[in-house]
Amino acid sequence: MTQITANTVLPAIRRLITLHTADGLNLVGELALPERRPPAATLICLHPLPTAGGMMDSHLLRKASFRLPALADLAVLRFNTRGTSSERGTSDGEFGEGEAEREDVAAAIAYCVTARLPRLWLLGWSFGTNLVLKWGNDPAVAGAILLSPPLGRATDADLDGWAASGKPLVALVPELDDYLRPDEARARFARVPQAEVIGVDRARHLWVGERYVRIVLDEIVRRVNPSAWPLPAEWKD
Repeated sequence: MTQITANTVLPAIRRLITLHTADGLNLVGELALPERRPPAATLICLHPLPTAGGMMDSHLLRKASFRLPALADLAVLRFNTRGTSSERGTSDGEFGEGEAEREDVAAAIAYCVTARLPRLWLLGWSFGTNLVLKWGNDPAVAGAILLSPPLGRATDADLDGWAASGKPLVALVPELDDYLRPDEARARFARVPQAEVIGVDRARHLWVGERYVRIVLDEIVRRVNPSAWPLPAEWKD
């Protein structure tokens, strides 16, 4: 048995992919799939603010890709939104202030639909949560998980759209977040009856520390593939 740590990379089928947007851009990404069986569900990851260093390799998204195909039978798609760079490469275009990225979200969803990946869930972190709320309420999407939602760009009308959809919406909100803390989040999300706001004690916006990584990944799996919850702390080689 191997203890799962911050640097653990578990087995998966990893494919470099390119998403094609309706406005003609190529976005670089990766799809990680379970090695031994078809995926039970799919995570489409939307990263934090690229102008502040957010990218597809932002640590929670990278660790989701490194662990969840093996531990929870999830397909994990990560990509760089327009103009964003990481080790994988740089996506075409330039930062669109969360508006032009509408096409990026649509391209990621369309890729998964074409690939016949099952049960699409959006996973947004910080800026990525605004993309989820504004542009992710798509018929192909089963639900969404929001990490550290600032609700800076998303409007009440966006929230009302999610309310009308009836789709599950889960927000993990750090107790010590820089932008939106649990009580404020509960007040804002009250207009979405099915929304679940989970305050995480002592956590901060960036979820630094293995303890918080485990909390986040466990809550994701609890909603997306509950048969694999709770996640183990060890991997059988």
